[in-house]
Amino acid sequence: MLRKFLLLVSISLLFATAIFGQATAETASPKATPAPAKKPATFRSTKSQVIEAQTLLKAKKLYNGEATGTSNAEWKASVKTYQGENGLAKTGSLNRATLEKMEIKLTEKQSEIPVDPKHLATNDAKSGKTTDKPDATKTDAKTTTGPKRPAPFQANKDQIIELQTKLKDAKLFTGNADGERSDALKDAIKKYQEANGLTATGGINAATLNKMGITLTEKQKEQVAAQAAYDAAKTQKN
Repeated sequence: MLRKFLLLVSISLLFATAIFGQATAETASPKATPAPAKKPATFRSTKSQVIEAQTLLKAKKLYNGEATGTSNAEWKASVKTYQGENGLAKTGSLNRATLEKMEIKLTEKQSEIPVDPKHLATNDAKSGKTTDKPDATKTDAKTTTGPKRPAPFQANKDQIIELQTKLKDAKLFTGNADGERSDALKDAIKKYQEANGLTATGGINAATLNKMGITLTEKQKEQVAAQAAYDAAKTQKN
């Protein structure tokens, strides 16, 4: 009789322990796992943007290399020079602030990435000062007198198609007359420029379009006139 009683007590204890353990497991709250911090998107320039920027800086006599879309020490130094002349931080990279200053079109993905404020400032290593904009209270002959630096010349798609067609007729270009820029088109333009006494940059500038008999828009004519005035004023100062 005692043995049966002890057996019943042992079974009861085991059953109670199991129920208590289950209840504890159900009521225990799991530990919350913190969500990983989202890494900000990195701004990267495209090859076509680099080619366009190299062509622009070649026209401004800031870059002597070829407009191939590849980066090197000379190219980075040229970008730093341009950034320093335009109130930007001298990073040597084609960040959003620099591309916008050059008026080079951004991709949709790039447009979603905000401008880094650090790229808008010019850092003075000697004084430790950082200024986002030039001080309006200071007089500087380079910035307060003479014509304003004009926007870079931009050919429209119709003009590029007409240019491609003329280059195809001249057996200099074998691609499609689709209005799209390419390395093959740049090489063809450069050959045409060399053969016609023009500066062989490979870029679609006003001089090349005029030489080909391609009509400029009124806005482009104004830009050409503004560029001529700016270059003349710059030459007089030097």
